[in-house]
Amino acid sequence: MCGITGYIGYREAYPIIINGLKRLEYRGYDSAGVMLYDGKEIQLSKTKGKVSDLEEITNKEPERKKGNIGIGHTRWATHGVPNNVNSHPHISKSGNLVIVHNGIIENYDTLRKELISRGYTFKSDTDSEVLINLIEEVKTQENCKLGQAVQLALNNVIGAYSITVFDKTKPNELVVARLGSPIAIGVGENNKEFFIASDASPFIEYTKDAIYLEDEELAIIKIDKGIKVRKIKDDSMVDTHIQKLKLSLDQIEKGGYDHFMLKEIHEQPKAIIDTYRGRMLPNEGIIRMSGIDNHINKFLNAERIIIVACGTSWHAGLVGEYLIEDKARIPVEVEYASEFRYRNPIITSKDVVIAISQSGETADTLAAIKLAKSKGAFVFGICNVVGSSIARETHAGAYTHAGPEIGVASTKAFTTQITVLALISLKLASKKGEISKSELRTFMQEMQLIPKKIESLLKVDNKVKEIAAVYKEATNCLYLGRGFNFPVALEGALKLKEISYIHAEGYPAAEMKHGPIALIDENMPIFVIATRKGHYEKVVSNIQEIKSRSGKIIAIVTEGDTQVKEIADHVIEIPETVEALTPLLTTIPFQLLSYHIAVMLDKNVDQPRNLAKSVTVE
Repeated sequence: MCGITGYIGYREAYPIIINGLKRLEYRGYDSAGVMLYDGKEIQLSKTKGKVSDLEEITNKEPERKKGNIGIGHTRWATHGVPNNVNSHPHISKSGNLVIVHNGIIENYDTLRKELISRGYTFKSDTDSEVLINLIEEVKTQENCKLGQAVQLALNNVIGAYSITVFDKTKPNELVVARLGSPIAIGVGENNKEFFIASDASPFIEYTKDAIYLEDEELAIIKIDKGIKVRKIKDDSMVDTHIQKLKLSLDQIEKGGYDHFMLKEIHEQPKAIIDTYRGRMLPNEGIIRMSGIDNHINKFLNAERIIIVACGTSWHAGLVGEYLIEDKARIPVEVEYASEFRYRNPIITSKDVVIAISQSGETADTLAAIKLAKSKGAFVFGICNVVGSSIARETHAGAYTHAGPEIGVASTKAFTTQITVLALISLKLASKKGEISKSELRTFMQEMQLIPKKIESLLKVDNKVKEIAAVYKEATNCLYLGRGFNFPVALEGALKLKEISYIHAEGYPAAEMKHGPIALIDENMPIFVIATRKGHYEKVVSNIQEIKSRSGKIIAIVTEGDTQVKEIADHVIEIPETVEALTPLLTTIPFQLLSYHIAVMLDKNVDQPRNLAKSVTVE
């Protein structure tokens, strides 16, 4: 969940590290810190709060910003409350070793007690301070170099980590290691400089060459000598593979928008096109997906498909369940990855597991993948980040090609995940003979129109803003939908909770009568998806039940609707489309609504409290 940066080379390290932390702040923003080595002393600055708070401190003491080697950290708290002491980097007892750490050391308490018995004392409540002192103890007892000390220490650790370690007595090197949490190493020209980060965004303007460590790998980085990578368990050497980054600087900047979330909402038409480009050939009636094509029998012979995901990705998975069962007639179950791994699920070699994650690093989803593989299931991944852990851990998969999503509240991840799931459903339906060529072409042609329809739908922004102004002071909201749009109701409620901190719940519209109707009064806003496609008359009846109890109704309807307009307090129209694709449209007004309410309430839209973009810990 935390963000790590590091630099060793010929440039001033501070601006590289501090700008890198700003780009990684989506991973955590409880506290931030930076360590620099000026050739004589370790200069450490850290504080509770955001990277901007850290900048204020360092700007007052410019002498603490000197040095060509350093490491930085922006934190999402796990062990220990957010405060100055628990902030990273952490220093060992001797003052020589410094660490930044993303992850959780599960046996930290046992290690801590052992170290205390050996005379160590601790300033913080963190597992990370325990780890750096464990490394120091091993280095002292074994009289070994830093790389070996880190390796030996990590063999005694239970948990997940990505770490970068500095040793004042060896100021020309950094040691990096990972297990379960991502880490990238940017390689400068002629091995003259190296960059370390939780993802590649902090160093894209300096180099396009990157090495991604695999789990249980450790890298020793030295100026002029390059990078040596070893396996932590058996000390065997690893051949490094340099990847060329396709990420560009303009992709991770706001581009004139006030917030990343708003930018990403408006990027959805392009993102959806990028997702289906080259995969969907409507005129020929062909879906090309190599991850499916190369393993088609796994899908066609599957007794069921299990979709595992968390949060917004889980909601996309629910839409996927409706799509695959409706089109391909294959049974689908959708599971929370966090529950799936712990409830002793029945999994066989006849199952296909689809794992969905925007970042490709979600800890619970990765654990679910490993469980499914151990039971013999075929695992297919859907993620956005090229080279991520889920992309490497699964048997096959598909990228969403949504581009970087910086805002913590997912928007384009949701719609591009649905797009991939729609393509999968069509591919399987075609292969199974469940859909005719003409039906397939018609559906794909309608998918091609979705980006344009979203562009037109984004023009309702001012109307949504007016509605947001009316309901921004609400304390509770209900979101209702049926069929394909029930998951959209769940997602709409989640968006409001995430960034506005207003309590909201999503329900199937028919379930309202089984409890939630007791909450309805004149102060309760009810957001209802009432498109003409899918149980329209039933939803109209639900709306009338709400109206008779004085609830405030905000309805999403199909263009030209007259019946709901007569009942609802507010109406937002969406373009006509086939029922199965309506979620790609109905979600847009809910995203805009959540955004505008959060802005009006002066909330931090891109960095909501207590959340982080990539959940790499349990």
